[in-house]
Amino acid sequence: MTSLVRHLTFDAHDAYRQGTFWAEVLGGKLADDDFPGDPEALVEGGGVTLLFVTVPDAKTVKNRLHVDLQPQDRTRDEEVERIIALGARLVDDQRKPSGRGWAVLADPEGNEFCVECSAAERAALTAAVNE
Repeated sequence: MTSLVRHLTFDAHDAYRQGTFWAEVLGGKLADDDFPGDPEALVEGGGVTLLFVTVPDAKTVKNRLHVDLQPQDRTRDEEVERIIALGARLVDDQRKPSGRGWAVLADPEGNEFCVECSAAERAALTAAVNE
């Protein structure tokens, strides 16, 4: 028998705030029993379950593991702007004039994640190369 990944767990100063941010990003929801001040917040949505756990120590270095997001119903650039409006900040812009590349963002507590091209954008880029 093998193991399954049940959820990805992130340390946080404010688990509920982080959970709320990521629920908005993923179009998911917080667990029904999560409330402000709780030591944990569970987010279900976007095909993955994220768990945020309150810890006393601050994030000090770059993440060793990060989330790569692929927009489903908008372009990469539209998704970057939407997520920045939710409280993220742009850390490193790797978007190319050709339409390729990605943007590295940080969530409200500084955890880095990437926003890549949508499937439609990838298909268009591949079609352009094959013409």
